[in-house]
Amino acid sequence: MKIHSLLLISLWFVASLAWANTDLVKEAGLPTVGSERLQQLAAHSDWEVRRAVAGNRRTPVELLRQLATDPDRRIRITVATNLSTPPALHMLLAADADKQVRSVVSRFEYVPAEALDQLANDPDPEIRVEVAGNWNTAEATLKRLLQDEFESVRRRAEQELAKRAEESGS
Repeated sequence: MKIHSLLLISLWFVASLAWANTDLVKEAGLPTVGSERLQQLAAHSDWEVRRAVAGNRRTPVELLRQLATDPDRRIRITVATNLSTPPALHMLLAADADKQVRSVVSRFEYVPAEALDQLANDPDPEIRVEVAGNWNTAEATLKRLLQDEFESVRRRAEQELAKRAEESGS
């Protein structure tokens, strides 16, 4: 009977923690939450709470900068896709050690052309293919990718340049 009671108490405790964090995730995503509170939530041990802060468009740039170096790549990816993330942080994330972070940056439609130009030099050809397919990639970068050592990168850059030429009527 004691073991059963202890198990039930343990399960209740774990469930109550998860419920509390759900409330914190909701709070962190609110556009009305203040920057001081966002700072507190950004230091939370639960990655989902930090991710909600990273995705909040009202999160101050200084806090986004901090979250852009979070050990959890899910947080860094969320910073990359936050519409309030400034170009300097996209540049930082374009140099991230984690391929998945760089991949998200290379595919994000609002990433600045400068970050895409940086990613056009990525050692991974899959990232360079994604850069070639991003509508925000500068024409000069696409032309440079036409000289890439990998055929898949060259082909994607060629397709993108042809599509743009067709759309512009030239």
